[in-house]
Amino acid sequence: MEDLTVEMLELEDIDEIIDEIMKRYGKEILQLVYSYVNNKTIAEDLTQDIFVKCYKNLHTYNRKSKFRTWLWRIAINHCKDHLRSWYSKNVVPTEDKSVENWTPKETVEQAVIQKDEDQRLVSAVMSLPLKNREVIYLFYFEELSIKEITELIGVKENTIKTRLRRAKKLLKERLEE
Repeated sequence: MEDLTVEMLELEDIDEIIDEIMKRYGKEILQLVYSYVNNKTIAEDLTQDIFVKCYKNLHTYNRKSKFRTWLWRIAINHCKDHLRSWYSKNVVPTEDKSVENWTPKETVEQAVIQKDEDQRLVSAVMSLPLKNREVIYLFYFEELSIKEITELIGVKENTIKTRLRRAKKLLKERLEE
């Protein structure tokens, strides 16, 4: 997916721009947010809030970084703010089933086994501490480089590498249990 083009940002109708941004980035922002909050309903609400913030602050985008990076930075900061909020710490959400896009394999037996393994992996990733879950999600699921992750979450490359190494170790331990 291409980054938001200069021509797009120069459109006169801001509503058209926001519609295009939501079409291009909506699903991946929702997945990113879910990786932080581990609840589909809350992820959907926060994603809406993120696009409202984007709408209100689009004039501040200065094109020094890719638009996607700018938008993801908004999303990550919004998620972290939510996780620090009173609401997040004191309100217990209802049970949520994991977000999946599952396609059956050749046989029913293989499909059941694959689904079970996928659920174990998702469960193990989502049980990691936020700092570890964040880098695992961005590196493996979004396939971002260490440098891109550094830009997004604002920590040094060596810190990202350390968190990634610890996260892999924790995942291995949890999956072997």
